[in-house]
Amino acid sequence: MPMGLDIVVSGPAPTQLPGAGRPQPARRAHRLVARDSGEYLFVGIRGAAGVRGGSGAHSPRQPEDVFLTPGDICFYDAHDPAALDFPECFRTKVFLVPYESLGLCETDVRRLAGTSVPRMSRLGSLLSPFLSELADTASSSRPPVGELLAWNAVNVLATLATERLGRDATCTPDARTPMMARILEFIDLHLTDEDLSPETIAGAHHISARYLHRLFQDEGTTVGRWIQRRRLEECRRDLMIRVRGGRTIAAVANRWGFMSATHFSRVFRAAYGMSPSEWRDTVGRGTPASRR
Repeated sequence: MPMGLDIVVSGPAPTQLPGAGRPQPARRAHRLVARDSGEYLFVGIRGAAGVRGGSGAHSPRQPEDVFLTPGDICFYDAHDPAALDFPECFRTKVFLVPYESLGLCETDVRRLAGTSVPRMSRLGSLLSPFLSELADTASSSRPPVGELLAWNAVNVLATLATERLGRDATCTPDARTPMMARILEFIDLHLTDEDLSPETIAGAHHISARYLHRLFQDEGTTVGRWIQRRRLEECRRDLMIRVRGGRTIAAVANRWGFMSATHFSRVFRAAYGMSPSEWRDTVGRGTPASRR
């Protein structure tokens, strides 16, 4: 699955939601309560840094009940899973995905934990059955098909997260300062420059490199990681668009600032769960033009 996405399909009631750590009842800010037996969809958001959910790591509080009906989609922090209060007979389908893959920051994760998309809402009625079927199909499909389905799942979940956060989401472009918006635009315009660095970015905006790093820290990432992520996204897009164009993987990598093909292949696999050639071949098999 791409970008560390895991899909967990379970039958009888689990004792706890899948997560990265042991259960910590004193820190849980939410208790998920089922209104009836049936199937429930969960989105577990995780991060390498150990994102913590709504209660915070230092001030435990009483759980807040979140009531769910069958078919509802609920977000939770995979590093601090919510408590379950469900009937004996229910089924779960859980999507575990890194928060960066959803375009979120740590603050967004704290705001999303415990929020749900009701099955009877406009988005829920459209996406709940789609995600349910996608979970079954992706988890049982061979790698090429499973990878493409999983990409669809990530895009759908990112849309849901954006909808839940609303216009005032902490880390969405609309909420960024004008300075940060200009910096991100500058980075996008200079992604092909091999000398793009924190120093050149800071100098172009007449700020110190230290202040630049602080701005990205507030976004939950670093300057280097942001640049690498954007370059990888452009490389992945180029490999998909130019699958029949004859351009080599090394040429695509070099165009977007990766001077070492070995390094590019390593970071591409770490980000997307497959090598650049595997991604190109998968897209090639999945496009109608490639089957002519």
